Order: sequence, then C-alpha cells, then structure tokens
Amino acid sequence: MNTPFFELDQPANYLSLIFLLVLFVVVDAFFWFLFRRVVSKVMLYVSEALGILFWGFGLIVPALVCFSAIGVETIVLFLANPNENRDYISNNMVGKAQRIQLFRRRKVDPESLFDRDAVYRKVQSAVITMSKQKVGAIISFEKKDSLDEVMKSGTRIDAPVSAELLQTIFYPGTRLHDGAVIIRNDMIVAASVYYTPTTRPLTGKFGSRHRAAIGISETTDAVTVVVSEETGRISIAYEGELRTVGPDEFLTVFEDYMALVEPKKETQD
Repeated sequence: MNTPFFELDQPANYLSLIFLLVLFVVVDAFFWFLFRRVVSKVMLYVSEALGILFWGFGLIVPALVCFSAIGVETIVLFLANPNENRDYISNNMVGKAQRIQLFRRRKVDPESLFDRDAVYRKVQSAVITMSKQKVGAIISFEKKDSLDEVMKSGTRIDAPVSAELLQTIFYPGTRLHDGAVIIRNDMIVAASVYYTPTTRPLTGKFGSRHRAAIGISETTDAVTVVVSEETGRISIAYEGELRTVGPDEFLTVFEDYMALVEPKKETQD
C-alpha cells in the first residue's frame, strides 16, 4: 500500500498533491467552457473529490478508478452533446474570424456600402414627379472631379438620397429651391449651390438652370440632371452637351452617363 500523501513529510507527497490540483483545474476549466449542464459538473466534482481522498489514503486502485471515470465521463458527455459542443466551437471560431476580418479591413470602398441601383431609382422617381408637376430642378452627381469648391456657395446637407427630400428641396418657395443639389455616392451633400453658367452661344431657348448645368459640365465630369420649370422637360448635361430625354428612357440614359466614369471614391481611414 502507498504511503498516504496526507502525511506531508516527504517532497514526493507535495508534488503529487500539486500535480492533482493542477490537473483538476485544467479539467474543470474544460468542463465549464464546454458543458453547460449542472449535473455534468457535479459528477465531475464528486469524481475528483473521491479520487483525491482515495489517493490521499494510499488506496491507489480506487483512486485510479475515479480518475478514469473522469476521462470516460468527459468523452461520453462530449459525444452525447454534439449540438451543444458544435454551437460553442462554431460561435468561437466565427467570432475569431470576424475579429480577424475586421482587423484586416482597414479601408472600405464606399462603392460597396450602398445600392447604386436603389439610389438611381430614387432619383428617377423624384425627377419624373417634378417633371409632371413642372417643378424646376438641377441635380449634379459628383464623379472623379471634386465639387467641394463649387459647393461652398451652397448649404451643406449631408443626408441620404430620397425622392421625398429632393422634391422638398426644389419645392417652390422653400429657401433651398434655387440653385443645384450635389449628390456624392448615396448622399445629398449640398443644396442651393450656384454654378457659373456657360458663356458660349447656344442654339435654342435655354433658361438659367440649363446654362448652369452646361457650365458645370464644361469644367468637371459631373453628370447634371435638369428639370425645366416652364415645360417639365428633362435634360442631362455632360461634357458641355445637353441632351433631352423622355420620362420613359430617363433611367436608362442616366445610368449610361453615370457608367462612363466611375464616381469618386473617398479614402477611408
């Protein structure tokens, strides 16, 4: 029979006790993280306590049986609760992967943050409604050339694009209805912006909005949509040219113009 390690007069007894305590701490931590059921943890603690008592009084065989029971219990519980274990492992692995992905993604492409088609359809809805109601409007879409300098003459908005907001801005009598709206990606960044109108002679009758739209298109690559206050006619200015489009074809033509040059991409820190 072994010498009981409760008689702590030999170094070997101290080492045996420390080894068992460390081993049980590791096993307990494993149980706490992997198994949620209280009964499983109670069974573990009972096996550990009996094992220490048997081992302490020199009863090696009963102690080994208790320690073996802990190992068997762990394996059985792991195999008997596959869903619980899979959820725990899956949640931890997914969380780790998301943290790594977030750490790596230092810069975000603004083009990936909004639905371009949805924005274009909101613009289409506003333009066609204003055309039917003969509400004058001029809307510029910034592309590679920055419009920061020209928008200094207007009022900063910084609001998401919506058909209702565009119609409200250009509603006759509001403080912002004169001048242009500037859209950057999916944001209305400024309103009541005044452009320098073109000075070159034009064939036909053109109002101040149309001349301003042609003027900004001569100096930048912006696409500018104009709605005539007198006739409700819809026009698109690009590269110094003004094209009249019908309501039915507006979205298609507008998308074609916007696709000629990719919109400006802002640097994200």
